[in-house]
Amino acid sequence: MFTVEKACLVIVDVQGKLATIVDESETVIANVSKLVQAMQALEVPILWLEQNPSRLGGTALEIAQHLQGQAIAKMAFSACQEETFVEAMKASGRSQFIVTGIETHICVYQTARQLKEQGGEVEVVVDAVSSRTKANKEVGLAKMQALGIAPTSTEMILYELLQGADHPQFKTILQLVK
Repeated sequence: MFTVEKACLVIVDVQGKLATIVDESETVIANVSKLVQAMQALEVPILWLEQNPSRLGGTALEIAQHLQGQAIAKMAFSACQEETFVEAMKASGRSQFIVTGIETHICVYQTARQLKEQGGEVEVVVDAVSSRTKANKEVGLAKMQALGIAPTSTEMILYELLQGADHPQFKTILQLVK
């Protein structure tokens, strides 16, 4: 089980025009936004990345408006190849990584794979990741699952973190998932 004490949300490259043209983009953006708001309520750290932001643009406004701090810029497809990300990940002290973003078969896959290879417990939020095509998303998810990276959903991971209706943030989370 993922817990608020061990979890960290990793948002991969939900930015620029690409964020609006991936398969089911509105659902992905809405679910990433819900995850951000929920993690803040639960005090779970959030690390978010932007691929070559000077060329591709910043994080989608619907998500960025809820984020605090600074995005981690990267050029490598895997966040784990970016020293700033590795330092932030270590500084968080977390060992469970909830991965979301775009594109599933490239940056999300490579980041999740390397987080797992480095000893992290990794789950990918299937309704908060996408690729330009559904087929590429499915291939990316299948490869991650074959590596032992479990699929989850926005609602599933949030209730897993709450662990019960008596959690102080239950009503906040309930409002987000309704």
